[in-house]
Amino acid sequence: MAQKAKKDRAKSNVAALNNLHLGSLVVNGFFLLFHFLFKRRSLLIFAVMSLPSLLCQLTLERSGRPSYDAATGALRSSGEDLSAAGLTEYMFDVIWVTWITVVLVTLFGNKLWLVWAIVPAYGAYKGFNLLGATRQMAAMQNVDNVAAAAAPANRKQRRAA
Repeated sequence: MAQKAKKDRAKSNVAALNNLHLGSLVVNGFFLLFHFLFKRRSLLIFAVMSLPSLLCQLTLERSGRPSYDAATGALRSSGEDLSAAGLTEYMFDVIWVTWITVVLVTLFGNKLWLVWAIVPAYGAYKGFNLLGATRQMAAMQNVDNVAAAAAPANRKQRRAA
């Protein structure tokens, strides 16, 4: 039963990675074709802004691509689950926001590279919320420690207090 689950995850990972690479080819090809045939857009900004997306794709490829035994062709590892929540989900979000930005820049001009600022702004928002939650937990723990230190430990001390 476990082998079936691994095979299913391997199939879904391969499908997701193939769709990811095909989408990247279409979006980036569209930008380059438009740049060279119709209207010039900044290739330097395109390269800099596409770098995080390409790094996320590389990370997803390395962690999610299933590996097979060369001799027997048997599944060795199904790869990490690409439909998992958390960091994997954020990497897909970075890729999709980059694609949307590239298409908008291609159609409407270089000023729309500012749309990509959504990614670090969202990261700062999540980091600020995480920092606030950490401070709250630390404050609650500090209050508990003060209360525990102030309470008398044994019956004799409690009677004296």
